[in-house]
Amino acid sequence: MSSQDNSIPENGTNNNAQIDPQDQIKNDSDFVPSATPVDDNDNNASPEDLQARIAELEAEITDVKARANADMYNFQKRVERETDNAKKYALEKFAGSLLDVVDNLERALTAAGNDENPVIEGVRLTHKSLLGALEKHGISVVDPAGQPFNAELHQAVGIDPNTPAGQVANVLQKGYSLSGRLLRPAMVTVGQ
Repeated sequence: MSSQDNSIPENGTNNNAQIDPQDQIKNDSDFVPSATPVDDNDNNASPEDLQARIAELEAEITDVKARANADMYNFQKRVERETDNAKKYALEKFAGSLLDVVDNLERALTAAGNDENPVIEGVRLTHKSLLGALEKHGISVVDPAGQPFNAELHQAVGIDPNTPAGQVANVLQKGYSLSGRLLRPAMVTVGQ
C-alpha cells in the first residue's frame, strides 16, 4: 500500500476518519450518571416533620443500642455462670468413682472393729485423708442417721418396724453431695 492510498486497511479501521464533535458529546453524555430522583414527599415536608422524624430515628437507635447492650450483658453473665458451674462440677464423675473407694475403706474399718493393728491404723488414716481431700474440693457426706427421711437426699431400700414412721432407721450407705448437688443419695431403711 502506498502512503497516499486512502483505502481502508484490511483490519477495517480508517485511521484518517474524521470524528464529528456532536457525536462525541452524545457519546460522553451517555456515561454521565443521572441525578438520584428526589422524593416529592421530602420536598413538601415541613421542618417540624423532619425534626420529628430525626427524633424518632434517634429514639430507635437508642433503643437498639440499649437492647444490644442488654443482650451482651446477659450473654456475658450466662457464660460466667456456665463457666463457674463447669468448674464447680468438673469433679462430679471423678468424685463419684472415688466414693466406691471410700465405701470399701469404711467396710474394712467396720470389719476390723477396734483392732489396733498397724495395718488397720493405716487404713483409718487413709480413709481420713481421703475424706479430707474430698471435703477440700466441695464434696460433703450426707449421713442421715437419726434424721427424718428426705426423699431428695435419701433412697429408702427397706422398712424397719421398730423405728418411728418417717425416721431413718439404719444407714446402709452414706450419700455425698458436690457443692450442694447430690452425687449419690444415702441408702437407708425407714421406720414404718
